[in-house]
Amino acid sequence: MTKSKNFEVIIIGGSYAGLSAAMALGRSLRNVLIIDSGQPCNRQTPHSHNFITQDGEKPSVILENAKAQVLKYKTVKILNGLAVSAKETSNGFSITTNSKEEFTAKKLILATGIKDIIPNIKGFSESWGISIVHCPYCHGYELRNKKTAILANGERAFHLASLVNNLTANLTILTSGKAEFKDEQIAKLRKHNIKIVETEIAEIEHKKGQIKNVIFNNGSHMALEALYTSLPFTQNSDIPLSLGCEMTDLGYIKVDLFQKTSIQNLYACGDNSSMMRSLATAVYTGTSTGAIVNSELCNDKF
Repeated sequence: MTKSKNFEVIIIGGSYAGLSAAMALGRSLRNVLIIDSGQPCNRQTPHSHNFITQDGEKPSVILENAKAQVLKYKTVKILNGLAVSAKETSNGFSITTNSKEEFTAKKLILATGIKDIIPNIKGFSESWGISIVHCPYCHGYELRNKKTAILANGERAFHLASLVNNLTANLTILTSGKAEFKDEQIAKLRKHNIKIVETEIAEIEHKKGQIKNVIFNNGSHMALEALYTSLPFTQNSDIPLSLGCEMTDLGYIKVDLFQKTSIQNLYACGDNSSMMRSLATAVYTGTSTGAIVNSELCNDKF
């Protein structure tokens, strides 16, 4: 909690990107408020991988350690709450939370993440992040040599197949509808013994998130241990659009090389502005954002 209502920087989102930005700013003695609702997107994932020094650690452990380290910097405060609205002011931004508290800052950093749109398939949400995954770099080694499928179609399925084929010889593409591949793509998939199943999926049979079978709507089923997919998403917060942030064609917040959005004094980092969805990328963009914001605050006064 914090008694102060005015800060140099407010960060909306206190996961890896937001905390990394806060650390860079705290080490530069900036008065920072992190507003976080405590719902990171990987909260169901049992272990984090491909992040050096933390490979195999639980995401919750990494997050708690990060919070403890960031809060050692006395100018950084954290508020457990949800930022529900934001508006530009003559001196920066005003943020209102779900408890009707209002805070102001000269600079605003959005580390708000994205929200996956889970398909209406029984058992899918319970397995998401456990045995249904989005990234072979984050999860592929642990799922190597397993009975694996890709739930996708067209170019996305073909791209995933080229990566996952290196990890298992037992691979099937589930298009859950008519397959949309070019002739040369089908030829290459056949060359690597990658099967295509067009039957729609009715259910994911699992035990505590570990897939056992995919059940199709015609009653047939296929034994399975791992499933890769690429889900559509929305921004996790309405604030970027409400402030008028320009978005990319893919639905990310558009930022430049300095993590600046199209709105002056407004920055974005982490999953909300990068298709490279990983803990390491979130930390990198967060640290960069913190350094850039501090530099601009220095220039304002120097």
